[in-house]
Amino acid sequence: MAATGGRGERALPRVPTSADLVRAAARSRREARTRTRRMLARLAFVVQCGLGAATAWWVATHLLGHRQPFFAPVTAIVSLGLSYGQRLRRVTEVMIGVAVGVFVGDAFVHFFGTGTWQIVVVVVLAMSIAALLGAGLLLTTQAGVQSVIVTTLTAAPGYAFTRWLDAVVGGVVALLFTALAPTAPIRRPRQQASVVVQEISEILADTVRAVRERDSDLATATLSRARASESMLDELRSLSAEGIAVVRLSPFRRRHLPGVQAIADLLEPLDRAIRNLRVLVRRAAVATWRDEPVPPAYLRLVGALADVTGDIARELGERRLPTNARAGLYQVAELSAVLDPGSGLSAEVMRAQIRSMVVDLLMLTGLSADEARDHVPESMTTGPDDG
Repeated sequence: MAATGGRGERALPRVPTSADLVRAAARSRREARTRTRRMLARLAFVVQCGLGAATAWWVATHLLGHRQPFFAPVTAIVSLGLSYGQRLRRVTEVMIGVAVGVFVGDAFVHFFGTGTWQIVVVVVLAMSIAALLGAGLLLTTQAGVQSVIVTTLTAAPGYAFTRWLDAVVGGVVALLFTALAPTAPIRRPRQQASVVVQEISEILADTVRAVRERDSDLATATLSRARASESMLDELRSLSAEGIAVVRLSPFRRRHLPGVQAIADLLEPLDRAIRNLRVLVRRAAVATWRDEPVPPAYLRLVGALADVTGDIARELGERRLPTNARAGLYQVAELSAVLDPGSGLSAEVMRAQIRSMVVDLLMLTGLSADEARDHVPESMTTGPDDG
């Protein structure tokens, strides 16, 4: 007979319930959607790398007459793989690194041939020269990599030192493709901002359900989800920086700078909103675990905030400033001023975080911090006030 308690006894494993299976299926669907979005977001970059490599190969082969321009497509792909904000400086570093590596490798092979000890000497020599030239880590590494390639892949007669020119071709092609960048890096920050705000809405909705149904497992899962939302904001930061770099680097995209900058300006209030969200969800989880009372009015506030946040996400996705959401936020702010005298610590922390999130979300609609705070009235009775 299986033991179920006492010292040294092993408890029976918990049998998953139907609710567990539903939540697992929901997590799987979210993960599938995330992976699909990531793949689609990178599709333009992948196609750009393919076209850049082919263009560099064609230029080196047909215009320059090189027989095996290996370094042209490779340099193009490596350069295009860098973030937009780094390309101009990094492409130069890659080309200099290739130049040092190719020169050292070709010269050494000419005098000493190829072999194991030659690779050691060539790599050390090429990387040392690059370091003496004041190169960064990428340039120094490129010098070592290219010296190995040159040492192990002997060029056809008369084509040894054409490999530097091939690298230049690849770098120039990468810069041209950057100047003619697709609009995806400009659209993606706004799309990601919509995704982040929609995640906030869903987390708030799950929080209401967890507290209302006293579902400890859902409360724990929602808290983990709230903590993980920071990674989505990090991605938005990266995409925003990339979008700004694109419009500044490409003369054909300068007109998009105000729109891209507007999304970048959302990062600060979004960051605060997510921080306040985590505190709210954590206290809601504590209330669920400890069976602390949370006034129904407070739960209705969280639910209303979830609805308004969903509206903000939709407007952002439609490339509009979410001004239509202000009315709903004003209403939440007014109702959050009413303090329930029977509420406990966790419930009051939740109310305080709701008030703080209203300020953050009003800033997403275009209000300044002072204007947003002015729309959150003081509490109507004595108690914690985070407005």
